[in-house]
Amino acid sequence: MRRRTWRAAVAVVALAGAVAVWLLATHLFHYNSLNHDEGVYLQQAAMLLDGQLFVRPPVEDVFRPWFFVEDGDRLYPKYAPVPAAIFALGEVAGGYRLALPGIAAAILALVALVVREAFDRRTGLAAAVIVLCSPLFLIESAVFLPYAPTTMLNLAFAYGYLRADRTGELRVAGAAGAAIGLAFFSRPYTAVLFAAPFIVHACWTLYRERRRALPRQTATAALGLVGVSLAMAYNAVVTGSALVFPYEAFAPLDGLGFGHRELLAHDVDYTVELALRSNALVLETFVTGWIAGGVLGAAVAAVGFGVAVQRGLSPRQAIVAGQIATIAVGNVYFWGNYNLLGDLERAGDGLIATHGPYYHFDLLVPFAAFAAVGALALAAAGKRAADRNLSREAARATLVAALLVSALAVGGVTATNFDERLDRNAAATETYERVYGPLEDPPAEPAVVFLPTPYGDWLAHPFQAFRNDPDFDGPTVYAMDERPFAVVDAYPDRSFYRFAYRGAWAPHAESPRAARLQRVTHVAGSAVELNATVGVPAAADGATATVTTDEASATYVAENASGETAVRLTVADGAVRLHGAAWNDTDSLPVDDRDDVVVTVFVDRGPGGSFSYRLEFPTTTDGETVRALTPRVERCSGIRDCGGAAAYVPGRAPSGVSVRTHLEAVDGTDRS
Repeated sequence: MRRRTWRAAVAVVALAGAVAVWLLATHLFHYNSLNHDEGVYLQQAAMLLDGQLFVRPPVEDVFRPWFFVEDGDRLYPKYAPVPAAIFALGEVAGGYRLALPGIAAAILALVALVVREAFDRRTGLAAAVIVLCSPLFLIESAVFLPYAPTTMLNLAFAYGYLRADRTGELRVAGAAGAAIGLAFFSRPYTAVLFAAPFIVHACWTLYRERRRALPRQTATAALGLVGVSLAMAYNAVVTGSALVFPYEAFAPLDGLGFGHRELLAHDVDYTVELALRSNALVLETFVTGWIAGGVLGAAVAAVGFGVAVQRGLSPRQAIVAGQIATIAVGNVYFWGNYNLLGDLERAGDGLIATHGPYYHFDLLVPFAAFAAVGALALAAAGKRAADRNLSREAARATLVAALLVSALAVGGVTATNFDERLDRNAAATETYERVYGPLEDPPAEPAVVFLPTPYGDWLAHPFQAFRNDPDFDGPTVYAMDERPFAVVDAYPDRSFYRFAYRGAWAPHAESPRAARLQRVTHVAGSAVELNATVGVPAAADGATATVTTDEASATYVAENASGETAVRLTVADGAVRLHGAAWNDTDSLPVDDRDDVVVTVFVDRGPGGSFSYRLEFPTTTDGETVRALTPRVERCSGIRDCGGAAAYVPGRAPSGVSVRTHLEAVDGTDRS
């Protein structure tokens, strides 16, 4: 009966965790989080469901997703496929997010089982509750990142190993090996740090009782090596070498060790001093803000560790204690913990502010185990003291009051920490909701949407909610706005749109403030003409227009520009010319075979009130045929605002400010 009651209690805790994670995943992270690696794993999951390890874009340089490696005409993710495969199981069940509560429930149940094996049932149940109440568990389990799935595999190994150590069951020992093998395939270094104390214990048991321990240790090792072999085989297929992991192929200096570390344009001399300082800050953040009870919870765990040592740590309990050292010390060797912090001199910077110290996710296990030991020991000590010094009724009342005060104190700290993390992530989600609004209902017809690239030539960075199908033939295809004519040629039967936003890309700071989905027209003929009408407020002191091509630039002063002012550009015979009633005596400027013609209309309203319209339209010439696309349209408060983050959004401009454009071909076709 007690066993069934315990199992029921664990099931309740696991279910509570699943519900909490589901609510966070569907409400707080509906558009995914600030960590753009989520899009990588979801893209990889879609590839696995299609039976693909590579994608082959129809046009080079415009379809490369974030953190994908270029290998000739094919692309592959820099991450191992195990977490993505786990997320893909959710899609098979009805939606990717269904995988997240399943992972969360499994972690909580496995924590209870592992701690029960090392200590006892009550401690195991209490440890599961403590993990459930830790902000790091709740946040990381609600996003599509590899840390929670890898911990699930690590815990499956731990439970299987400890149970096999107790019972000698070979099947359980083999399952433990398979689990740690998959964990290694998922995140090799994470699995090694987690498994290191178990390896020490295995060697000790082999030394003490070789005949009894050898069969189960052999089963664990054999199936563990199968997982390692799978990782090596995958490396050989995608990178061409069993010993070169995809992340190394992507960035050879992004890995373990000290010295010069580099990832894309970010590099640092990762010295031992910097490593120790960075990891000390990460561990401080782990203790103060991301575990149940914060500093109070850490103090209870310290008490629990002292109690366990005083009682005499068993070899199995020493495994759990050993993970504190291997995980904390081992991470010093990984410069990712430095990157996690952002600016070390500024508190609250970096992804650690919204996602926590996720490289230390496995550290929740020993923390929860010893916090459970400490909490139960303190409660028992309080009960004994009350029984010795008070009557039964008074002792009971005192104990209840003490428990309530302790729960309120620990719960209050936890709630405050969690609320702060929720607020940080909620601010980003509110921005996503506002910015992604124009694409909430995608075009009804098959379409291509050109996306801006604020972080360089990547898709899904930052717009990870907009991902292509692995065959690049979904209802809506997303492309970088870099080679638009090649994309137009690759998708001749689709409509075209351009996504643009207003404001710097900083979702945590409630920016951008607005966005639009602009229809794009493609025209071709002996000449192309852009007709634009811009609003010049009556109070303006004047207006000038600057036309810029790759080879030349010229500025013209408007005559009596006021109200709606026409700006007309004609591209023909290798040149572009500005026309309009307000513009006289304009010269032709040379245009290259592939050029982005830019016209900037500066409206002078005095210091603090001036602004510019910027229209940039791509053109290309093939023989006697000129082709062009609808221009990108911006309204810039200052010169530095222009260039991608100042989109003109109809209905959001001040009075008197407006832009209308129409693109047409002379003796040609309109392929809008």
